[in-house]
Amino acid sequence: MTSNHRSTISSFFTVALLKRMLVGAAIGLTLMIIFLSGVPDPEPEWGRYWTVRPLIVIAFAGAAGGAFFHLVDPLRFSGTWKKIAAFLLCLLVFVFCLWIGSVLGLDGTLWD
Repeated sequence: MTSNHRSTISSFFTVALLKRMLVGAAIGLTLMIIFLSGVPDPEPEWGRYWTVRPLIVIAFAGAAGGAFFHLVDPLRFSGTWKKIAAFLLCLLVFVFCLWIGSVLGLDGTLWD
């Protein structure tokens, strides 16, 4: 007798999750690059590669927002008001993740 055991870990990490996380990270990176391009002269005590930390942190924060968007995906197929509420919740959480990522990434430099 053969056992068909399907792991829950393999069903959680899907291509759709990866795509949404990459889109979230790309949105965060784009916004942070636009924001950092307006910095005229950085302080010398920040170091030479001070922009690396905000870019990495905002990419992870955007990916977390994209992952949340994927987790709420079943609610978007329920009904009209649930679809709107789920989308607004996802948008609010995504903006919150980007805000927290920018605060944590820019801490000690522009948010001193």
